[in-house]
Amino acid sequence: MFTQLINPLDNLSLTCLVALVPVVSLLVLLAVFRMPAWLATLLGSILTFALAAWVWKMPFGDGAHAYLYGAATGVWNVDWITFWGMVLFNTLSVSGVFENFRRWLIAQGSMDVRVQTMLFAWAFGAMLEGLVGFGYPWAVVAPILISLGISDLNAIRVAAIANNAPVSFGALGAPLIALAAVTGYPLLALSGSVGTVVAVLALLPPWVLLYLVSGKKGMIGGWPLAVVGSFGYIAGQYPVAVYLGPYLPDVTGAITSFIALLVLLKFWQPKIVLGYGGAPVDAAMAQRTQGHGLKPAEIVQAWMPFAVLLIVVAAWTGPWSPLPKISWFSAKAVACSALAVTCTAAKGDVSAVFKFAPYVGGSAILVSWAIVAALLLSMGKLKGSQIGEVFRRSYQQMWGACLVGVFIFGLAYVFNYSGMAASLAQGFSKMGTAFIIVCPILGFIGVALSGSNTSTNAMFGKFQALIGAQLGMPPLLCPTFNSVGAEIGKPVAPQTASVGVSTSKFVRKEGDVIRHNMGWTFILLAYLIIIAIGFYLWHPAAMTLR
Repeated sequence: MFTQLINPLDNLSLTCLVALVPVVSLLVLLAVFRMPAWLATLLGSILTFALAAWVWKMPFGDGAHAYLYGAATGVWNVDWITFWGMVLFNTLSVSGVFENFRRWLIAQGSMDVRVQTMLFAWAFGAMLEGLVGFGYPWAVVAPILISLGISDLNAIRVAAIANNAPVSFGALGAPLIALAAVTGYPLLALSGSVGTVVAVLALLPPWVLLYLVSGKKGMIGGWPLAVVGSFGYIAGQYPVAVYLGPYLPDVTGAITSFIALLVLLKFWQPKIVLGYGGAPVDAAMAQRTQGHGLKPAEIVQAWMPFAVLLIVVAAWTGPWSPLPKISWFSAKAVACSALAVTCTAAKGDVSAVFKFAPYVGGSAILVSWAIVAALLLSMGKLKGSQIGEVFRRSYQQMWGACLVGVFIFGLAYVFNYSGMAASLAQGFSKMGTAFIIVCPILGFIGVALSGSNTSTNAMFGKFQALIGAQLGMPPLLCPTFNSVGAEIGKPVAPQTASVGVSTSKFVRKEGDVIRHNMGWTFILLAYLIIIAIGFYLWHPAAMTLR
């Protein structure tokens, strides 16, 4: 059996530098050379395999199996979800149902820019992130905010900052599915720990949003919006993340936040209606409301897909369901860990595993889409000929992202299996408990350069888990803050910005947007580091395996 080498170069510092070569190379290809993500991850995986075989002496055959099992995990556990999530979103777009939902939502808000920001950037953006991710919340929300009088650059910043908290549960939970795959920790446990941290993180962004659109006085005068918006999202996302898993927290959080905000507006309205920048809106303009022009049946149709998604996925993937536990076969490559005290030849203690479970979350999304499509066909909202357009559009949008899922998981599995992650963990563990400060920063850097929380979790998740184990930290602590740290970095990620600006005049001017977003991301990162220290010192039980 292959036994990992902890220090193949007989110099731990040099070994760690070589182990970082695949990570640095991947980030340089993405951020400096602006290479397509699928090509960068392909080249990165080739480089990783070569170093693993040459420096860490990983047997070629075992390494090939590890890569293959990683690539298969990327396809079945992540791509299968994100593709059907995009198909569902495009079905709603092509049929006009999504546009009706947007029109209805706009009609619910007043002319006050703070109300509009909370409804569209915070709640609506979270729903888009939960369904699709990949920068689409920016692309859809920013034009709405621009139409409401916010300048292009500031509208994109508002959409980006609002998009922080939902990212770990974006694209129907893809980032956490990746994290569970590489760490081997239970998916529900990781979902619960991340959901707990996000619940604390989500307390701050609504206040930042109100400040950005209306200044200090507007923020103070609109405080009920921040309180209700944040607690509404938390009330919807936290219990779902803890008890059901990572597929629906964003969707349920967004819907609960919608409801909470609309109920608030029935009983409370800002004393002074403010426009962008905190300037009062004149009385005539403040009284003006925009009708949606929709019939009651059309409103029901607009909400129907979300109801179907919630019911099917909750019933399918909840802890009461036997479906996710069904596995038709599994394959694995085993090795002895460089960090282990003992290792049995029969079992090993490092495994690169692929399990083919036919009823994973992606299959639940497929069934949800089939039901929604059938209902829309029966209602006359969707034509049979449009289904082909849905799949053509989804393929064009997703083929690159699906290849990234193949190559980044193959890369990550080899990185972990060969011992490269263990070597890095041994080196970084010399920092001691001060690593809790660095932990979220690594997630921030990873996503800021790669643009993907999923890829960042795949690359750094095992490494973070190994460091935590070396330092005696609660097992879920470092992987959790890797994922949430990645959320904070999304507003300055070139890959995300390129999609997010696609509907604005800042196409191919992503650098301007990133610079504009930078300051507030650092403030949120500092807030997250304080949260990490707080959990480590005062509430470590939230990060333990129960």
